[in-house]
Amino acid sequence: MTSVMAAAYGVLGALVGSFLNVCIDRLPAGESIVKPGSHCPSCGRPLGAYEMIPVLSFLVLRGRCRTCGAAIGWRAPLVELATGMLFALIFLRFGLSLSTLLVSAYASFLIVMALTDLEHHRILNSVVLPAIAVAVLAAFVTPGRSTLQLAFGGGLAFLALFLLAVLVPGGMGMGDVKLAAFIGLIVGFPQIGLVLLVSFVVGGLIAGGLWAAGVVSRGDRIAFGPYLALGALVGLLYGDQLMALWLGRIV
Repeated sequence: MTSVMAAAYGVLGALVGSFLNVCIDRLPAGESIVKPGSHCPSCGRPLGAYEMIPVLSFLVLRGRCRTCGAAIGWRAPLVELATGMLFALIFLRFGLSLSTLLVSAYASFLIVMALTDLEHHRILNSVVLPAIAVAVLAAFVTPGRSTLQLAFGGGLAFLALFLLAVLVPGGMGMGDVKLAAFIGLIVGFPQIGLVLLVSFVVGGLIAGGLWAAGVVSRGDRIAFGPYLALGALVGLLYGDQLMALWLGRIV
């Protein structure tokens, strides 16, 4: 029964992923995510319900608009699939609980911010500020964390990345600083330390690999938001277990 419910929640996640694609497409351009309805960006034709089934519609239509033949792009089905899988994993981790709802909402914010940063090198105030507001309100009902832990995590993350942004000009944007504050508010202290460690290690390894392969040069901007989002998801899903494992090794 748990597997069936997780699969159903994963389907819901894929539907949410379809909406997240709309946010990723429209918000950087300052467009409404409500009007107009879903349509082909090339010919403007409104999409039918059968053309908006997550992943499946993309495969049936072979990644192209039914009318004009314009390519849809692989990002759309990948976001839908990844969001669905993530929601299923969240359900398997937390079951029928408030934590499942909260982590699902946080993950949705993180996906939008990671992809807009990756594609546009921007973490939008229109996303990160509402995310912070939700995190502040949820701090009073978050299971397993005190409000003080969450507030301290948010403040510590904000201060750490703000100092980096000031001391290393161009190395960190204020969008990253605000994203870090949001992450600290949702994982709390001391888990925020684990999140930042994962983010910097993974980000450093990938950036170093891209530089060594000649894909990027030293002067190129590399989005850090996706690595912060990855670290946040690790912290949300497995932060308690990893912290217990690490503390058990040093005690």
